[in-house]
Amino acid sequence: MVQSKKLEQKPDKLEEMVELSLLYDFYGALLKEQKRSIFEAYILDNYGLSEIAKEKNMSRQAVYEVIRRCRKELREYEQRLQLVHKFHLMKEQVHEIQKRADSIAKEEQDERVSVALKEISSLAYEILEEF
Repeated sequence: MVQSKKLEQKPDKLEEMVELSLLYDFYGALLKEQKRSIFEAYILDNYGLSEIAKEKNMSRQAVYEVIRRCRKELREYEQRLQLVHKFHLMKEQVHEIQKRADSIAKEEQDERVSVALKEISSLAYEILEEF
């Protein structure tokens, strides 16, 4: 029973790591250098608290507190600025533009319009690839 609880918690941990990584991509530059260095080691390099503590000559508890504060700061930035939310919305909208352009291009009889729609779809694809 205990093992199944651990398995259930892992996806949550993974989702949190993905969320924090994305928040870091958008707002990481706003963190102070020391915090950024510790948070990068934890999130991006997948170091454990003990490994970071040893490398930074800090206690494990101090590392944990820095990471906890970084989580809080990054989430507060997102709450105020909504950049990640806007990013997801924009990505969905560009995907919808691509789908609609593809759909219309398949049915369009006028070759010029069909070519223009295929170009729109291609541009939308390029934008999605950049995301």
